[in-house]
Order: sequence, then C-alpha cells, then structure tokens
Amino acid sequence: MTSQRESTIAPAGFSLQTLPKLAELETALGSVLRGKPEVVRLSLVCLLGRGHLLIEDVPGVGKTTLAQALARAVSCRFHRLQFTSDMLPSDVLGVTIYNAHSEAFEFKPGPIFSNFLLADEINRTTPKTQSALLEAMNESQVTIDGKSHSLPRPFMVIATQNPVEHHGTYPLPESQLDRFLMRLRIGYPDAASERLIVRQLDRALPEVAASALTAEDVLHLQDAVHSVKVEESLVEYMLAIVEKTRNHEALALGVSPRGSQALFRTVQALALVEGRDYALPDDVKRLVVPIFAHRVVINTRTTLVPRRLDTSERIIEEILSQMEVPL
Repeated sequence: MTSQRESTIAPAGFSLQTLPKLAELETALGSVLRGKPEVVRLSLVCLLGRGHLLIEDVPGVGKTTLAQALARAVSCRFHRLQFTSDMLPSDVLGVTIYNAHSEAFEFKPGPIFSNFLLADEINRTTPKTQSALLEAMNESQVTIDGKSHSLPRPFMVIATQNPVEHHGTYPLPESQLDRFLMRLRIGYPDAASERLIVRQLDRALPEVAASALTAEDVLHLQDAVHSVKVEESLVEYMLAIVEKTRNHEALALGVSPRGSQALFRTVQALALVEGRDYALPDDVKRLVVPIFAHRVVINTRTTLVPRRLDTSERIIEEILSQMEVPL
C-alpha cells in the first residue's frame, strides 16, 4: 500500500507527508477490526468525504469497536452516547440554564460539541431525540433557544444500530437516513480472522494511537478531496445510476440530489485514500451500494412476488449490472 501511495501523484497543493499517516491509520484500524479491510477503508473514505457513518449489523461483530477506534485515532474531542428511550434532545445538544451568581442565562454545551460523536444504538431513542441530530449533521451547527452554535471541525457522527431486533426501537426515518453519507454492514469474520479474535480474548484489544492524525491533518485531507479529478463521462455514469433508481419498478423512492452529491464526493475521497488524483469507474462500483442502499425505499405494492424478498442492496446491485461502464 505504501509503495502505491508513493508512486502516484497527489492532488495539487497536497502534502505527501500526510499520506503515510493515513496508511498507518488504516493498518491500525485493521488490527482492531480483523478481516474487514474494505469496511476499514470505506470508513476512512466517509471521514475524508466530510460525511457521517451508519454502521448497521447484528450484535457482536465489531460495530462499536470500529466506531471507537476510528474516533480515537484522531487527536480530537470524542464523546460516546448510549442512546436510550428516555433520552431527551437536551441530553445531546445541551441546555441553557440560569446562573444565579452572574444573573444571566448560560449555555451548557452537550456531547454533540465534539469532533466525533459515537451514537450507539441510535434507533433505541425516540424520534424527537433522533431529530435533534438533523441540523447538526446537515449544517454542522445546532440552534438552541433561537441562537445558533457552530460545531467544531472536523465533525462526524458515527452511529450504530441492530437491524434485527425491533423490540423497543424506533426506525430511523428516510430524512434521517439521508443525512448519513454511508451505511456499512460489517458481517461475520472469516475463519482465520475469527481464530485470531478468539485467541485475543484474554488480552486487551489493540490500541489505536490517538496521534495517528491530528484535526489539522483531517481538515487538510478533506480539502484535498476536492482536487481529485472526475471525468465528465464518470459523472454521467453516476447520474444514469441515480436516474435508474428513480424509475425502477421495485423502488418507491429513488436517490435524491443529496445522494448524487454524496456519491461524487466519496468517489473523490476513495481515490485520495488509494493515493490517486483521479477517479475510476471501479470507484463508483465499490461505493454505489453503501452510498445509495439506505437512501431508497422498496416498493411494497409491486405485484412481482420475488421483489418482495429483495433488499435495497440487491436492487442497487441489479441496477449497477445493467449500466454501461464508461471506458
């Protein structure tokens, strides 16, 4: 990986000194989440794409472990919130209280005023508390008592949820899901990786150095993403996929313009993570499912019985297989 990064051309005005740090961070995260290099890489792509990450999978596969490792690998403020049904918006955003000594109202910032917010089991809190995150995730600010407060930069929400257990949960609405740049599923490890995980039980998990990247490094990388070149034919390819989701018989809701922007930005970010200053059609193929699958809604009224068994991932993959790839 290092040799590939050193042999490629970095975006204009970008310091090559940050790329080895990014490689070290990826290696360190791989030692924490074993056997899932693609998940680790895409989580970094989400970070560089200035996006928020939703990790959805069954319990025990490393959702929280990955989220914590990614957040703590950067020298930034990190806060973990365990979402519950009795949590209030003020528990996330903060509250304005009256100070008797100064005889004035003071704003006490909540956990959201951090660079990385780990929203553990986000679907276990009420829609009212879930909606408190919307403005923060979309505009990097929160409004309390009519006053706007900017959030620190970089800012990233990493949320986890279990898609299987529905008792006591509140499914995220489409408007909330659309705020997440990417949704990842980790899946079970392969046999060799699970053997290492089992033998590791009697020892502490590998630590990710908190100084792997600084906040300035992350901001610099995020700015460099915009310098990655994307050919017009590749843009047409992305938009053709988007248009197909809007007209597909199995989908009641297609990808929004926000989703189109998300795909473009993450294609650039993936190229940068892999040490390139240009995007490839393969970048689009790798990212379409994690970027689009949570943004579409399956048409439950379809008369085609097999469609009822489809998932959004399978439908997006079907659309992708039908599209002509630009040369």
